[in-house]
Amino acid sequence: MSAFTVIIVLAAVALLAAGISAYLWTSRRRIAARITRLNEETLEASRDASVGRRLTVPNDPESAQLAHTVNRLFDALAEREEKLQGRDRLFQDFTRTLPEIVIIHDERILLANASAASLVGLEPAQLTGREVADLVKPAYRALFRKTVDKRLAGEEVPRRIEMQLINGNQTGLWVEAQSSNIEFQGRPAILTVARDISHRKSIEVSLSRSKRQAQYTLESISEGVITTDNEGRIDYMNQAAETLIGTNREDAAGHRAGELFTLVDDADRRTLGDPVERCLAMRRRVNMGRRAVMVSSDGEQEHSVEITASPVRGPGNSISGVVVVIHDVGELRGLTRKMSYQATHDPLTGLINRREFERRLDEAMDAAHAEEAVHMLFYMDLDRFKAVNDSCGHLAGDNMLREVATIIKEQVRESDFVGRLGGDEFGALLIGCPIEKARQIASDICNAIADYRFVWKDKIFNIGISIGLVEISHASGTIQDLMSAADSACYMAKQQGRGQVHVYSARDEAVARERGDIQWLRHLQAALHEDSFELAVQPIIAMNSKVEAGPAVEVLIRLDDGRGRSTNTAEFLRPAERYQMMPQIDRWVINAALAAIASGEIRLPAQRSCAINLSAQTLGDEAFLGFVVDALDRSGVAPSSICFEVTEAAILSNVQHAQRFIEVLHGIGCEFSLDDFGSGLGSFSSLKHLPVDYLKIDGTYTRNLQTDLVNQEMVAAMIKLARTMEFRIVAEQVEHQEDFDWLRDIGVDFVQGYFIERPMPLGTGSTGTHRVLNA
Repeated sequence: MSAFTVIIVLAAVALLAAGISAYLWTSRRRIAARITRLNEETLEASRDASVGRRLTVPNDPESAQLAHTVNRLFDALAEREEKLQGRDRLFQDFTRTLPEIVIIHDERILLANASAASLVGLEPAQLTGREVADLVKPAYRALFRKTVDKRLAGEEVPRRIEMQLINGNQTGLWVEAQSSNIEFQGRPAILTVARDISHRKSIEVSLSRSKRQAQYTLESISEGVITTDNEGRIDYMNQAAETLIGTNREDAAGHRAGELFTLVDDADRRTLGDPVERCLAMRRRVNMGRRAVMVSSDGEQEHSVEITASPVRGPGNSISGVVVVIHDVGELRGLTRKMSYQATHDPLTGLINRREFERRLDEAMDAAHAEEAVHMLFYMDLDRFKAVNDSCGHLAGDNMLREVATIIKEQVRESDFVGRLGGDEFGALLIGCPIEKARQIASDICNAIADYRFVWKDKIFNIGISIGLVEISHASGTIQDLMSAADSACYMAKQQGRGQVHVYSARDEAVARERGDIQWLRHLQAALHEDSFELAVQPIIAMNSKVEAGPAVEVLIRLDDGRGRSTNTAEFLRPAERYQMMPQIDRWVINAALAAIASGEIRLPAQRSCAINLSAQTLGDEAFLGFVVDALDRSGVAPSSICFEVTEAAILSNVQHAQRFIEVLHGIGCEFSLDDFGSGLGSFSSLKHLPVDYLKIDGTYTRNLQTDLVNQEMVAAMIKLARTMEFRIVAEQVEHQEDFDWLRDIGVDFVQGYFIERPMPLGTGSTGTHRVLNA
């Protein structure tokens, strides 16, 4: 091909290319214009897509396809938006019907229902945009903000919290708020539903207050309280329990009771076991008895206690634990020991008293009958003791009796028992002692007393002792037979010259009666027949001038010995009791006393009474009650003017007759006093239901009260007991100013004794009132 031709071809190609380029450029401009118009229309339509605006479909296929696609997208968006709006409307309608507080929020409120808006008195729409924490009371805002921040950050937080919201009330509104993360209007938010728990909180506060009050009460009471779980492990103990056990509650928690203390019997120290374990095993209340002693784990502390363990029952009668109540009875048990000791011992000498001596004698007799053992009984009576009492007074006599008791104890064996039987009479019980050995011991006692010199101030006394011996064997009779035989043997020893020992023989009884008691029997019979008894009176004064009622005087019986001297009452009352003459003598006393009151010879202040003693034999006389009622009726003396004095021993020897006698006469107005109180308290529990008005403290306790601690403790205990039982107290045999002052200060109601005035024969007048006023 020629060069010209080539040029022509190249030119044609160039022209063609230029034409194509021009066409393409023109087409591109048209397409760009169409795209621009489509874009503008799309933007404009997107603004109005919610109201149905659509794109115009171009004629060219490509643009038309694109317009159709965009329109379908607008339709989908419109449908989705409609669903969202419907869901929001439904949610808002639902929240409006809920009583709970409903809030959608982040840091600010996005949506709130009427219940939430009512807290601050606004409409729901007015809450939108406010800080959500503004609805919370200041005390809980920091906690709430922290919880919201953590929840929005995706951190783990509690689903429920309890807090107080502001509600126009100073106390606020207690709510339980439960929150969860949601998406609201296309962004993260929190849905919080708050339920009103004010009622529950008020109950909790009330329960908490009650629990605190119960806690304060448990911490204040003197009883120890321990609670355990159902496995017996301690979960609580009060302050009293801490003190008793000797450990604190923190250290005790989780331990069993048996690890902290041991319970033993007070008498034989045997182990009583763990009260909690016993309660859980038996599924019922357990009482550990009245003699339990709590010993600490280290053995350093001991407490006398009464313990009960009771199961704590839950649903279905299940046992959820045990409550243990510990009562410290150390003081009470100590008082009981004192009373028990006093019931068996003579407070003056410390020897066993007559009641306890006879009890041990009874045991010795049983052993003699069962084992054919041989024991010996001593009956001892001091010689010339009355001279000491009459010349130096009771205080000197008491001191001498203490020293004599010590001497007698030193002469007998360790296994022997020595007791004071009354006045200046002593007894000894020699267990398993041959008669020759008994003679030797009796002679040693006589020699020791003969060598003894009693010194009182500037006087020296030489006394003696007479001893009667009786063998106790399987052939012995009753206690009364043995005591009577020993008394007769002692009488024979005195008849042999005093300071002697005499072994009982069968004829001693007849001799004793013939030489002694028979003479008294005749004397007493003559006194009754000839009306030769006499009354003596001793005033009883009230320690408080405001006292309007109570005994004012006690009448006592006296008997002339035939030589113009008044006989010691004890000398003729003992044979009178032996020959059952006391009912006759007591009848004489009552008739004479009523006659003296009726005639004005005994003048009683208004509402005051006259005290009359009654014997055990008289209380056992069935006819005596009728006699008293008739005597009161005949004399015209008001029953309230009479106060009968009876001893505990007299009542217990005739319980049924005594009870009827006391109840009937008390019912018509007579008063009753328990005489010689303190000389035998062993069975006082059986007397506490009788209508007794006064307790008369035995004279043994009303001496040396400034220095004798035992007497002080016993009198204080008796007064405490009397106050508990609403009895009034009379103290007898008061002889000194110091004792009078002590008794007045401790609260005794009435006093009588030589310090006030000695007994005076009726009709000779009385100076007691003058002396007391100047005491």
